Amino acid sequence: MFQYIVKRILYFIPTLFVISLLAFGLSKCTPGDPCNVPLPPESNKSSFINSEDDAKSRCNLFGLDKPTFYFALTSKAYPDSLYKILQKDKRTNWNDLIAQYGNWDQISKYKTSIRNLQLKLFDIPDSLGKRAIKKISNESKFLEVLSDDDAIVKKLKKIETIYNNNPSFGTIIGKEISDIKNNYEQIKEKSTLTQLYIPTLHWYGFDNQYHNWITSFFVGDFGISYNTYRPVFSEIRDAIFWTFLMMSLALILSYLVAIPLGVFSAKNKHLRFDKFATVLLFILYSLPAFWVATMMVVFFTTPEYGSWTNIFPGIGLGNLPSSAPFWDRFWETAKHLILPVLCLSYNRLAFISRQMRGGMLGVIQQDYIRTARAKGLGEQAVIWKHGLRNSLFPIITLFANILPTTLAGSVIIEVIFNIPGMGKLTLDAISQENYPIVFAVLMIAAVATMLGILLADILYSLSDPRVSFNKK
Repeated sequence: MFQYIVKRILYFIPTLFVISLLAFGLSKCTPGDPCNVPLPPESNKSSFINSEDDAKSRCNLFGLDKPTFYFALTSKAYPDSLYKILQKDKRTNWNDLIAQYGNWDQISKYKTSIRNLQLKLFDIPDSLGKRAIKKISNESKFLEVLSDDDAIVKKLKKIETIYNNNPSFGTIIGKEISDIKNNYEQIKEKSTLTQLYIPTLHWYGFDNQYHNWITSFFVGDFGISYNTYRPVFSEIRDAIFWTFLMMSLALILSYLVAIPLGVFSAKNKHLRFDKFATVLLFILYSLPAFWVATMMVVFFTTPEYGSWTNIFPGIGLGNLPSSAPFWDRFWETAKHLILPVLCLSYNRLAFISRQMRGGMLGVIQQDYIRTARAKGLGEQAVIWKHGLRNSLFPIITLFANILPTTLAGSVIIEVIFNIPGMGKLTLDAISQENYPIVFAVLMIAAVATMLGILLADILYSLSDPRVSFNKK
């Protein structure tokens, strides 16, 4: 058994590696830019420079100021330092320009000249034309994110027109505007498209975003939240308690009811009870969780339809402070969890019961069951001692699939009942573009899935000694 567990864990390593690559790759494709620090409306040269420093600090805090992976396979036209352009939209723009012209040296000069103009604009007194300064500043920001030739030429002409229409500017920014125009022309004139077809491997070593992320994950460091600047682990720790509590209660309730119900239905196949249970469970399984949860909130937590319907407290977990006595907080929370647990249970109960019934029907027709009856064993011993144990395989398989949801949570139920669990946390993180939380939950669910599969294999052996892990 121990050797088998070790082998399975070793098999899980490449699987987890592929999952982590997919999760990390998706995180790089997400919208938004955590490094972006917008300038205040009334900005000056100092705030402009400070915003750049703040962007660097944010990227450093989130670990985004390093290469993405261990290596990069690109063409010779791309520099090995492109990752140092921290803001995503600007990096994408320079990347597109390289793909068009292939000469990073000229593109880098063009990029520098745009920044020089932006800095020089702060040296112009507002009395010389505040509105014109703002227009040029806005147009220069567009140049940082444009790669289409026609669009760039139009913006350059517009900047030049504004400058020419304001002679009070004198020669303050004349050189900078000329540099931008000349550098852009040089990009087109000195294009080196052949370098785009020469492959190059850039090796960055182990100090990269993926390596730091995956190694930190396995020591419980899931990164920093983009919004609260708290460690992601602390936010997940707060949420996973409520999710694990609810899911565990729902799981226990489902199995405690479903297994006896499935066994009793199989034992009384085609009798009135079996037919009634089949119809009832089919109805339960067909009811969508969001509708049942909404109906429970509407009809059982408000006095709107009569005082007798106001049975349970409203959504949430109660308002008692942490300083309140433990048992007061316990009973207050317990009353709030009854409806969510029931919503999480009924659907599983119906499905598990049907699986249990099918497994038991297959077992009680086996020869060893008939032999046990022929030896004079009582019906209860035949069913519960010999039949049940050998019909648990489908239930064990279901348990392995349920384990990830026990940790990842139910988004619908947690949102409707306003339970601060993993599901609600993930949904809030997606809406806020707080992706370290989203992908930490994804990885936790992946690890839980693999643990569930391993646990299922062990339970197979415990439920049926004939299962051997040494056979190939």
